[in-house]
Amino acid sequence: MKWLVLIFIVVPIIEISLLIWSGNTLGLFPTIAIILGTGILGAYLAKKQGLKAIRDIQIQMKNFQAPGDAMVNALFIFAGGLLLLSPGFATDLFGFFFLFSPTRQLFKPIVYKWIRRKMKKGQIIVR
Repeated sequence: MKWLVLIFIVVPIIEISLLIWSGNTLGLFPTIAIILGTGILGAYLAKKQGLKAIRDIQIQMKNFQAPGDAMVNALFIFAGGLLLLSPGFATDLFGFFFLFSPTRQLFKPIVYKWIRRKMKKGQIIVR
């Protein structure tokens, strides 16, 4: 429940504040150009990274290996692409973090810890 409050109330407030500040500082058209540019660049990078992630999953499954890390990478890339397609500067920042492997490594321990906690509670079952 607390995550829904963050996602649906706090994030839009931050985004609107940053967009208003950017509009006042840079102007309307440069702000719109930045938003469109990050959206187009994000879609391109998400497609390129997503196809690589799918190939990695296929290779691991072909070799009879569990594609755990590749699946987590694919989820990060998907989330990063969605964040980059939504207008705003804070979501774009996290979107780029999720798309690039070095910064993605900062968030992976958090996801792995969350998955382990869910497995201990029996909410996620791995066979």
